[in-house]
Amino acid sequence: CPHVASRCTLPARPYTTMKALILVGGFGTRLRPLTLVKPKPLVDFCNKPTVEHQIAALAKAGVNHVILAVGFQPAQLQAGVAGFEEKYGIKITCVREEEPLGTAGPLALSAELLREDSDPFFVLNSDVVCEYPLTKLLEYHRSHGKEGTILTTQVQEPSRYGVVVSKDGRDEGGAIQRFVEKPKEFVGNKINAGIYVFNSGILDRIPLRPCSIEKEIFPQMASSDELHSMVLEGFWMDVGKPEDFLRGGTLYLESLRRKSPSDLASGANIVGNVLVDASAKIGSSCVIGPNVSIGANCVIEDGVRLKNCTVMSGARVGSHSLVQDSIIGWDSKIGKWCFVEGNSVLSEDVTIADLTFIRGAKILQHKEVKESCYESKVIM
Repeated sequence: CPHVASRCTLPARPYTTMKALILVGGFGTRLRPLTLVKPKPLVDFCNKPTVEHQIAALAKAGVNHVILAVGFQPAQLQAGVAGFEEKYGIKITCVREEEPLGTAGPLALSAELLREDSDPFFVLNSDVVCEYPLTKLLEYHRSHGKEGTILTTQVQEPSRYGVVVSKDGRDEGGAIQRFVEKPKEFVGNKINAGIYVFNSGILDRIPLRPCSIEKEIFPQMASSDELHSMVLEGFWMDVGKPEDFLRGGTLYLESLRRKSPSDLASGANIVGNVLVDASAKIGSSCVIGPNVSIGANCVIEDGVRLKNCTVMSGARVGSHSLVQDSIIGWDSKIGKWCFVEGNSVLSEDVTIADLTFIRGAKILQHKEVKESCYESKVIM
């Protein structure tokens, strides 16, 4: 994807005309050090890249052309999604942001592609995970006939967010009256979930420059009675930082338990919801779970305890070690009798020596750690 508005398109095949734009242009600074190795959309979430969860849901809803608005590491992102076109029967096109364009600018950058047909199109923020009720969202959008529909989710502490206020105080969604940023008094508890459906008319509102869809475009649409909301059922999480990444994994596994329990691991050594790739090897006398994902070709040696953590592909956890509340990156190696906890994040190919304690550390790729770390810090 070498230039603005240039297109890096995988081999074309005949398609019908339902499109989606995924905003993948961010640097992923909150999820470092993992995003120093891979673009954030390619970081494994419950054993699949985050963007693959979204592409799979879009394909299931009838989308067959996905546009990625790419900024950071475009070549690596293009290579990372190359197999999804055949896997999900879709077309993938990249448009390149030469400068960060915010959450609205990428729509203007992609306008030519999005105008090629008259169907509504989806827009998704790449950090969002949920059960993706896209078919229901599209049906609701078509039913009211306005220019846009945003998915909202209910939160416990609305004062931390921008709140969506519906007309007539309707709690179930409907026409949007206004947006209130971090309200000091209660005005509602529904916030923007980062998933939208728009008619092509929205493209006339958006300039080709850095632009915020939440602050500049949505208030215009609400004031002209062209914006509705639909309340999301089920879980929702922005997985852009480690603690939310882990919490999102817990919610995803709970959802999987309800919808497809056979996908989860079972056995005497499994506690609660655990997802294990078929190629992973788990030793004897381990206790795995709850809320654990173990990726492809991982090796979990004898007597290991894993709890509320993600172990990414190719990683090894040495015998009698404990990993909890942490993310273990690709091909990392934890020695024997180690403790890794406290929202620690190991990047790719990190080695932890035997008998080492790690709490709250962010460890960059290819680093060998031989001494314990008892405080939150970055190890370079």
